Amino acid sequence: MPTVIDHRSPFPDPDQSDDPDGLIAIGGDLRPERLLAAYSAGIFPWSIDPLSWWSPNPRAIFELDAFHLSRSLKRRLRQAPYSITFNKDFPAVIKECASGRDEGTWISDRFIEAYVRLHKLGHAHSVEAWQGNRLVGGLYGVVVGGLFAGESMFHRETDASKIVLHRLHGALREAGFGLFDIQMLTPVTSQLGAIEIPRSEYLKRVNEAINLPCQFPSSTTG
Repeated sequence: MPTVIDHRSPFPDPDQSDDPDGLIAIGGDLRPERLLAAYSAGIFPWSIDPLSWWSPNPRAIFELDAFHLSRSLKRRLRQAPYSITFNKDFPAVIKECASGRDEGTWISDRFIEAYVRLHKLGHAHSVEAWQGNRLVGGLYGVVVGGLFAGESMFHRETDASKIVLHRLHGALREAGFGLFDIQMLTPVTSQLGAIEIPRSEYLKRVNEAINLPCQFPSSTTG
């Protein structure tokens, strides 16, 4: 059974959870300090009513020295179909991630408010793909030290989210980040080289990564 917490409660140790889906706790709040404590412990929120906290086993990541590019994606990158920016419009990215999903979304108004607040404090970041002045793809996530915890992404044009992922992957590697977390493997991220690792290994790597003195890229790129 997941632990029931309030706004004062510490998170339980994820490695002690036997929930098959990785549900760790229920309750608490979405204050910045609570969110940062969660990501630092390898935990993330995933529903609002009730507020639930998760740490799946296994955990999906991108190794920062490996990213698979298919021949078609290499060709698209050479064509440079989109302009890529960092932190140009975080609110628009998270709202786009929340919209247009047939299966629904956990990104409620309360989530959007909480992560926009975290962005204004310098802890949540976005990467955008633009076609002219139109936002056609993007992703957002949370940074703690040298950990980038990816939360969600979207695309409105072909390969936009893949190109955003590729550009972010390279930028994190160049900035010396230690861990690129993507929570769970999807067909798209698997094609791009993402892998799964045991939760116990992930938690060790989180503890190492959050102590790295890294800065998220802030410049725009072509």
